[in-house]
Amino acid sequence: MAGRGYTIFDTMIGRCGIAWGDSGVIGVQLPEAREIETRRRLFHLYPEARELRPPLNVELAIDGIVALLRGKAADLSEVMLDMTGIPAFNARVYQFTRTVPRGETRTYGEVASSLRATGAVHSVAQAISRNPFMIVVPCHRVLEAGGYADRISPNGGTISKRRLLSIEGANMTFSKTLFDVLLPVAPPRPQG
Repeated sequence: MAGRGYTIFDTMIGRCGIAWGDSGVIGVQLPEAREIETRRRLFHLYPEARELRPPLNVELAIDGIVALLRGKAADLSEVMLDMTGIPAFNARVYQFTRTVPRGETRTYGEVASSLRATGAVHSVAQAISRNPFMIVVPCHRVLEAGGYADRISPNGGTISKRRLLSIEGANMTFSKTLFDVLLPVAPPRPQG
């Protein structure tokens, strides 16, 4: 057993981290405000991991993540993920999410419906918010009803879904509150 490892790598949005075990990738961390914070989060999540040179599967993941964050097409479907400890429903959500094409989005409800679990919209949202495999499992492509693209999981660092989707060239809807700030309602016209 080789154990767990991690590495930090450069992307167009900053220095990301990736951790792995014997069965595949166990987590991806998008950049925090500073690299030390990215490293700190990886250590907190995977305290037994050591900084190592990544194996081939992880190199493929890194190459794909770097390409996607440059706005290029990349196929991450062959990257092995270690789902040990991931609840079965979450694993199903992640497997489905990996099939959402670059530049497209789905809602939590559409994912639930595709999994034949139409009453599980909240559970899909919870699974997406706990996604440890950022970019490899493109949770940024799964949005709340209305297509709002604001929050991302804790492993998203300082990056928003909106930013990731814009890098991919996806059409998206901004949240109503952001829209109201950017385009305030016109003042009422004087009567008379």
